[in-house]
Amino acid sequence: MPERLVTIANGLDQIIAMYQPERVAIEELFFNRNVTTALTVGQARGVAILSAARCNIPVREYTPGQVKQAVTGYGRADKKQVQEMVRMLLALPAVPKPDDVADALAVAICCAHSLAGEAVWR
Repeated sequence: MPERLVTIANGLDQIIAMYQPERVAIEELFFNRNVTTALTVGQARGVAILSAARCNIPVREYTPGQVKQAVTGYGRADKKQVQEMVRMLLALPAVPKPDDVADALAVAICCAHSLAGEAVWR
């Protein structure tokens, strides 16, 4: 596992250097039964947050319900509904694959909606 975390960190560092994002959006950790999976995902999330923090990039975290609400208008939407809305909102010819790509785009859409809402109240 440590080698995989180093690979993730190095990849994220390269992406941050190349694209110089203004912020990073991450889905909050949610697990129901599989603690081992949750711990592994939590470690990867920690690496992502650290990579952003080392570059002084603010990190926004969103719950799965917030992401679903922002993308579909319904906080309990299923995965297929979220994927289809990502496709439609971004005018893509097909649902992004693998599923993780669609999930990441959904989190980005949620962050964009959140920031747009904040701008209204400034």
